[in-house]
Amino acid sequence: MLTRIIASLALVPLLGIMLYGGLPLYITEIVLISIALHEFFKAFNEKGIKPIYWLGYVFAVYMGAKNYFNLPISYTLSLGFILFLIGIIYLLSCRNDIIDISITVLGIMYIGIFMDFIVLTMNNFELGKIYVWLIFIISFATDTFAYFSGYLFGKHKLIPKISPKKTVEGSIGGIIGSVVCCVLFGYLFKLDLVHMTVIGSIGSIVAQLGDLFASSIKRYVGIKDYGKLIPGHGGILDRFDSVILVAPFVYNAINLFVK
Repeated sequence: MLTRIIASLALVPLLGIMLYGGLPLYITEIVLISIALHEFFKAFNEKGIKPIYWLGYVFAVYMGAKNYFNLPISYTLSLGFILFLIGIIYLLSCRNDIIDISITVLGIMYIGIFMDFIVLTMNNFELGKIYVWLIFIISFATDTFAYFSGYLFGKHKLIPKISPKKTVEGSIGGIIGSVVCCVLFGYLFKLDLVHMTVIGSIGSIVAQLGDLFASSIKRYVGIKDYGKLIPGHGGILDRFDSVILVAPFVYNAINLFVK
């Protein structure tokens, strides 16, 4: 546990970059998406699947450039279509099969597009630099409270075939912890506490789904961690598995309820 806490301190510079914003943020986005995509694609190599790495890296660079130049979403759709056509060309040339292409597209959508909602939350709302913290509060509060609740009270397994250590009690504790932290955050910044309760509760469920989805992939390919970049945590995907799904949820929740 001490190793996990110390390793978490390594994420502090990322928080500083988020506060600063601008070009450093977009460069960091490119780096994180590229690393996460590499981890994702490499995991499937264990099953003999061969994703097209460079397509993912190109998309990662584009996401940073899109935000820097404030390009509309239509550009993203156009690039996505072009990359898909390139994937078809690879398929027809027999260099990759349909599974390779499918995993490549899944990785780009799951990691490239979903992680970008962190930056979109910051840039597209008047209070974006406040709202963006909800993504990390929900994700990390859920993880932390679920861990301790499961450790202290866990008796009933949640989905043992995917994650043997997760319990129903831990899941409930994660939801409660997320709600409490979101409400405290809302009180501190004078946000609507009803909205914070709804976002915190549903967001925690989304965070746990993100964690379980990432775990199901690891179990399928037969690996323990996606990487070794962060001691005690694994790779970027191991640390951000819940963040990846919580980011688009928070963006759309704010757009629907708060904006």
